[in-house]
Amino acid sequence: MAIPHEVIEDIKYRNEIEGTISQYVNLKRRGKNLVGLCPFHSEKTPSFTVYPENGSFYCFGCGAGGDVVTFAGLIENLDYIESVKLLAEKSGVTLPQDGYDDSMQRLKNRVYDINRETAKFFHSHLMSENGKWALQYLTGRGLSLKTIKQFGLGAAPDSWDSLINHLKEKGYSISEMITANVIGKSQKGSYYDRFRKRVMFPIINIRGNVVGFSGRAMPGEDKMGGKYVNTSDTPVYKKSENLFGINYAKNNCSEQIILVEGNMDVISLHQAGFNNAVAPLGTAFTPEQVNLIARYTKEIVLMLDADAAGQKAIRRASQLLENTGLNVRVVVIPDGKDPDEFIKNNGPDRFRALLSGAVSDIEYKLLMAANGLSLDTDDGRLKYLQAAAQILSTTDDVMARDIYIGRLCDKYGVSRTALTAKVEEFRKQNSRQKAKKEISDVIRPKFTKDDINPERRKSVKGVAAEETLIAVLLQHPDFLGIAKENLPSDKMITDLNRRAYKVLLDSYENGTAIDISVFGQRFSAGEVGYLVSLQNGNKAGNNPKTVLKDCIKVILEENAILNSQSSQDESVEDWAKKLQEIINKKSKGNG
Repeated sequence: MAIPHEVIEDIKYRNEIEGTISQYVNLKRRGKNLVGLCPFHSEKTPSFTVYPENGSFYCFGCGAGGDVVTFAGLIENLDYIESVKLLAEKSGVTLPQDGYDDSMQRLKNRVYDINRETAKFFHSHLMSENGKWALQYLTGRGLSLKTIKQFGLGAAPDSWDSLINHLKEKGYSISEMITANVIGKSQKGSYYDRFRKRVMFPIINIRGNVVGFSGRAMPGEDKMGGKYVNTSDTPVYKKSENLFGINYAKNNCSEQIILVEGNMDVISLHQAGFNNAVAPLGTAFTPEQVNLIARYTKEIVLMLDADAAGQKAIRRASQLLENTGLNVRVVVIPDGKDPDEFIKNNGPDRFRALLSGAVSDIEYKLLMAANGLSLDTDDGRLKYLQAAAQILSTTDDVMARDIYIGRLCDKYGVSRTALTAKVEEFRKQNSRQKAKKEISDVIRPKFTKDDINPERRKSVKGVAAEETLIAVLLQHPDFLGIAKENLPSDKMITDLNRRAYKVLLDSYENGTAIDISVFGQRFSAGEVGYLVSLQNGNKAGNNPKTVLKDCIKVILEENAILNSQSSQDESVEDWAKKLQEIINKKSKGNG
């Protein structure tokens, strides 16, 4: 059974949507609504809108939408029940002990417990006589016992079942261990410890929970299983949405956060006093990680490895960070070293000087553009200036363009007029390409894939009528009686709209207040966003009752047409089967 609607309404009343969202998003009033930069995707122009009148929000850029419960879930990476509990705790609402299905939450809690117990098990083994090999490795890398304890580092025994047996003794089942991804199952059906003879790094999320592990093989012992083995996605962990070290960095990065490549880089920097370092988790830098960083800082410094892979990662990160509003700077570590190696060899003061010399994203790109070119020749300079003009064309900062154009002209003896003209030529090209993409993005979803309502192509006319119908009913719930009398829910064309319509009818019959919250427990975040877009769209016009009746008429007509087509298709199929049977009989007779 779902959480009673009146409880949800009480929680929403006590956690007013404008005040709650303002804790995460800088909102500005626009008429009766509020707008800001979306916290769920990168953008420069605000497309995130809060509607205080009906207690909802919607982003026209990424499609995120819902009520305050939905927002809390998305921003804190919680499911619906967890989000309700969070807001209930914040506002002093006591949830009923029974009456809702919290099986997923109970499973998540068990996974959290297993991860915490597993981390304790690995740490204990590290500090035991049998874990000396791992402790010597970590201290040999320059880590103090204090740092090892702070990050909860551990060691997985060289055993196939030590962890399994330990967790069994603690009362955890095999299926729960599998769900937590701390054990595996062989093709023969036997179970085994997933991490064996590895130095273990617990992954801790923003809320301080152990959500997974990264296990490093000892040098020379990574032939089987790779250098690192990482927790796969579980009910409590998605590697694309987390960052190693964020649990510590979130309190120390209001002005700046340092993005490094590996776990050891993060730990070494924290030990040296740079508590604002984080790293991706066995994956390329992701948009979700960008959004997470943007919640806690104003500036990001990219300090990835100096090898080819590291430079490629910097270029990718720069692209992802372009429209975030964050100030992006880059540090090029000398002699091809990584941050861990540099700080060990040179100390915190040299590292601090290196950090203070971080260049802007544009400046870094200009430096990289010169690689492999002979700037002493006319041909080399021409190629470089062409590349530089292309780079400068990508920034909308007029002053930045002017400064760098001036520097390049002074350095390479080219006229400002010529270089400025080249930059503007590239900007026009970029603008045309952007316009083409925007048009493509608008057109393509209508004719290709719709992740939210994949049945849309069944009947463009019918689905448009369905969407308008739902919009009218959300805006004018007093018309639900008319809809109920004239349109059975099974006449709706698409499954998503059919489910939404049935929820509205059920809410009407039960006397439940009609708003976007009636969908929260039954629909995905993407589906709720879609329904919010309908709710806040001005589709009813000045005569909503007439619009409603017209929609019902169109839906019934389109449904009849689709059913007729389906019958025809079935008739053709039956005829084809009979024909094939005749052919088969004749073939047997001839044989």
